[in-house]
Formats: sequence, C-alpha cells, structure tokens
Amino acid sequence: MAETYFITGIGTGIGKTITSAVLTEKLNADYWKPIQSGDLDQSDSLSIENLITNTTSQIHPETYRLNHPLSPHLSAKMDGIEIELEKFHLPKTNHPLIVEGAGGLMVPLNNKELIIDLIKHLNIPVIVVSQNYLGSINHTLLTINTLKQHNIDIKGIIFNGETNTESETYILRYTQVQSLGNIPLLVNLDKNSIKAAGKNLAI
Repeated sequence: MAETYFITGIGTGIGKTITSAVLTEKLNADYWKPIQSGDLDQSDSLSIENLITNTTSQIHPETYRLNHPLSPHLSAKMDGIEIELEKFHLPKTNHPLIVEGAGGLMVPLNNKELIIDLIKHLNIPVIVVSQNYLGSINHTLLTINTLKQHNIDIKGIIFNGETNTESETYILRYTQVQSLGNIPLLVNLDKNSIKAAGKNLAI
C-alpha cells in the first residue's frame, strides 16, 4: 500500500487541515475526511481542494456529512442518524493517502466509540499535529501516551504555528517520537504558502 496516514491533533483548531493540505501537496497524495461535522459549504475537503496545486490528488467523498458544527455523535443525533464504524472503508487508490480526523482522539462518534476507535478500525499510522500554547505539552503527551496504550503506530509529530524550542524539545525527549518538522505560522494561507511549507517536513 502507498503511504497512508491518519492526521490527528491534540485538540480542535490546531491546524489539522493546514497540515493535511501541506502533506497532500508534498506527497501528491489523495485526501479523505471520513466525517465532516458542520460547515458543509466550506468543508475541509473543499479547503484542501483549493489549497493544493498538483493535478494528481483526488479528494474522496466523506462517509458522513453532518449538518451541525458539533461533536460528531451529537451532530449525527440531531440529523437523525447514528455513526457506524463498519461504514468506514479506506478509499481505493494507488496514491499516498491523507486521512484527516475530527478533533482529537477522544471525540465521540456515537454512544460507545471514539475517533481512536476509527483509527484502530482503519489500521493506519498516525501523524500527530501539535501547536504551542500554554498547556500544549500536557495535551501532546496525553495524546501520544493514549496512542501508545492502544498500540497504534505513530509516524511522528508535526508542530504547526509559532515555534517554542523548549516545549518541542521536551515533548520529543519524553515521548521518543520522531519530529517530522514544523509548519510555520502561515499569514497568507494560499497555494504558494502551502507548497512552500512542505519543504520543512521530513516525510
């Protein structure tokens, strides 16, 4: 199988979609967002499509498109459906594939299953997106430890946004997880900045 990675984050709004765009562009990869919860007219899939320049990448349709910008389990409930793990299947492709999660590992999909259960179901390596802020060391270590406890393969960590050498050094030393590099704070978020950001990543 070509390179396939699940992009998860230490929380919501820390740059999973930007990171996914950078990786999709750098690897000439396909992109798949299994669950889009809310913002269907400005979905992450549309954002990726608008931020990449290569003509190889294919944007695969979401398994679930939910109408409310809420946790997937609640958004699905409000839409009158229940998310079922068995409905998720990796898209068939000969290209590398970037799979973007929703929120962090412990985001609920239904009354009994979480995003981490989706990762185990898909059985692909994880790239963790971290961002430096007060509390991010704790959130990053918790995320990495949870992945390890579930015997999930971790490809590495990408730090998104402003650099904090002290925090990043501590995280890498404590977790012994490989750094795949840093994505700088992108003031102008466009195709050129996404393409340039990929040069900083060791993948």
